[in-house]
Amino acid sequence: MKPPDEDARLKLVQEWFFKADHDKDAAEALLVREPPLLFASCFHAQQAAEKWLKALLTWWEIEPPKTHNIGQLLRLAASRDAPFAESLLNAVALNPYAVVSRYPGDQPEPSRQEAQQAIGAACAVRAAVLGVLPARFGPSAAERT
Repeated sequence: MKPPDEDARLKLVQEWFFKADHDKDAAEALLVREPPLLFASCFHAQQAAEKWLKALLTWWEIEPPKTHNIGQLLRLAASRDAPFAESLLNAVALNPYAVVSRYPGDQPEPSRQEAQQAIGAACAVRAAVLGVLPARFGPSAAERT
């Protein structure tokens, strides 16, 4: 999956971002509707964080594995930039929302506050990734602040 040149890699990173941004938008929309869909909101927050990390790994030419485990993605990122990965360890708390929230079971529904925290954790991943990507990457400088 490693693109042969920087333009192809940039395009793939932009595609990861497009999908991740849509997941974030879905998480926010599901949280504000009445009644809120809290499990689904948390699921999409986790998916967004996962995809933003995969975008960065792609940029770094580290093939992202087919996993939903944010800890595993951060370990790969740490091989390139340990302080970056360490700064996002809180995002590992999103892991349970990747799978558990999609199936029936004994897990209690998250609260509105937990869903807001999940979206916040995902947005922290986005901001951190944008801080590492080159300035010529798609989002405007205004989004970086």
